[in-house]
Amino acid sequence: MITVHHLNNSRSQRVLWLLEELGLDYQIKRYERDPKTMLAPASLREVHPLGKSPVITDGALTLAESGAVMEYLVERYGKGSLVPAPGTPEKLRYTYWMHYAEGSAMPPLLLKLVFDRIERGPMPFLVKPVARAIAARAKSSFIAPQIARHLDYLEAEIGKEGWFAGKEFTAADIQMSFPLEAAAARAGLNESRPQLMDFLKRIHARPAYRRALERGGEYQLLD
Repeated sequence: MITVHHLNNSRSQRVLWLLEELGLDYQIKRYERDPKTMLAPASLREVHPLGKSPVITDGALTLAESGAVMEYLVERYGKGSLVPAPGTPEKLRYTYWMHYAEGSAMPPLLLKLVFDRIERGPMPFLVKPVARAIAARAKSSFIAPQIARHLDYLEAEIGKEGWFAGKEFTAADIQMSFPLEAAAARAGLNESRPQLMDFLKRIHARPAYRRALERGGEYQLLD
């Protein structure tokens, strides 16, 4: 039996969605973030040394990292679904987007999250103006332009054929959902980029997505 070690409000929601799309049986072991630090509990380190989510166990196998988990599930249980045929241009795009989601899209979004917290977080009175000025400068000169560049790129790419790997929905679209939902929650993705907003509306309407939310519980990205 596949077990998803599911941290609330995290990337592991994508794994639940993929499992629902594949129609697989699975069980959930739940973990809650610390309400003050928003970090995962120490008990997750008993499953994987880094204490991160998502992590799955499948028999004797323990596997972390979103992309690795999703590729394993598709290859082991997908029976050819949710992945383009080998050797096709669509398969190459699929591989690209599976890696792009965490390797390129998420770093500037994570930087924005960190610097947003520096700006509004508690700190000594004398340090506060300097820290906030540095954070604001980093966001305006580097982080915001990088996010805008990625969003412009993604708007053009998703507009080509409707899904990231081509004309068919694949696991790459599930992988790409997290950075786009994060961008909509905290990085200015809105109706000014209609193709991306339409993508989000379409994935949110999928029955498997909704079933994953029902099983996974509240899903609200950190800001």
